[in-house]
Amino acid sequence: MVAILSLLALVAVLIVGLYGTSLALRTARQPAVVLAYESGTLLQQHAVSRYHTRWYAITVLFLAFDMEMIFMYPWAVVVADMGAKAVVEMFGFLLVLLVGVTYVWREGALRWT
Repeated sequence: MVAILSLLALVAVLIVGLYGTSLALRTARQPAVVLAYESGTLLQQHAVSRYHTRWYAITVLFLAFDMEMIFMYPWAVVVADMGAKAVVEMFGFLLVLLVGVTYVWREGALRWT
C-alpha cells in the first residue's frame, strides 16, 4: 500500500513539475485562443498551405503498399495450414489495395514531371 501511495505521489510531483516547467519556458505569455497551438509560438503560415495536395495521393499509395507488406508476411506463414480459403481472402484484400493504387494512378501521383 505504501508503495502504491508513494508511486502516486511521485507521479503527481512529476505532472506538477512538467506543467510548471511548461509555464516557465513558454514563449507566448498571452494565450492565442483562436489560433492553432504550435508549441507556444505564433503561426508562420496557414495550416492548409503547408502541404501540396499531391502528397495525399502519394500517402494513399504508401499506405497501400505498407498494408500489403504488413499482412502478406503473416499470411505466408499460415497459408499452407488454411488452404484455398486463405488464398481467396488474400486476393480479395489485394483487390481492395488495387482500388487504392488505381485511384492514385488516375490522380496522377505516379507522374513525377
